[in-house]
Amino acid sequence: MTNKSVVTALGALAIVALASFAVAALRPSKPAFDATDVTGVPWGRNLHLLGHDGKPHELTDFRGKVVALYFGYTRCPDVCPTTMATLAQAVRLLGEDGARVQGLFVTVDPKHDTRKALARYVRSFDEDFLGLYGDAAAIARTTDEFKVEAGEHHSIPVFLFDPSGRLRLVAHSGATADSIAHDIRLLLASNP
Repeated sequence: MTNKSVVTALGALAIVALASFAVAALRPSKPAFDATDVTGVPWGRNLHLLGHDGKPHELTDFRGKVVALYFGYTRCPDVCPTTMATLAQAVRLLGEDGARVQGLFVTVDPKHDTRKALARYVRSFDEDFLGLYGDAAAIARTTDEFKVEAGEHHSIPVFLFDPSGRLRLVAHSGATADSIAHDIRLLLASNP
C-alpha cells in the first residue's frame, strides 16, 4: 500500500467518523427524568370519575396539560397531605408554566370523601387542583387500572402524564418539589 493510499484511506475513515458523530448529534436524546420512565406501559390509560366540580371527568379532558395524578384520602394524617403539598409547590416552582399542569386527587375512600370534602381538601393545596370520586366500583376499576393498592397505610406514587395524555412517569414517595417540577418542565418541553 502506498503512502497516497494510506492517506486516502485515513481521510475516508475520518469523513465516516465525522458523519457518524454528526448523525448521532442530530438524533434526539432521551430526557433525563428524575422519576421512573414508564412510557408505553399497557396500564394507567384512563379513568372515569366525578369531579368535585360536579362534572364527569376522564384523562382526555386535560389534553394539552401535564397531569399529576395522586390517589389518597382526605383523612390521611401524613402521606397524602405531604404529597399534595409537594405537588402544589412543584406547580408554583413552574411559574407561568404551572397553568399548564392539572393536579388530580383520586379518593380511595368514597364512603367518607364527599364532593364537598374533596373540594375543600384539594383547594387547600392549590385552587386549580381537582378532587375525583366515584362509587366503590368506580374507584376499584380506577385503582386496578393504575395498579394501586390503596389502604390506610400507603405510599402511592404520583403518576405524570404528558400533554398528549400518555402516562410517562411515576414519581415515588420522597420525590421533592424540585424533582417533580424538573420532570414536568421536560414533559412540557416535549409537547410545546
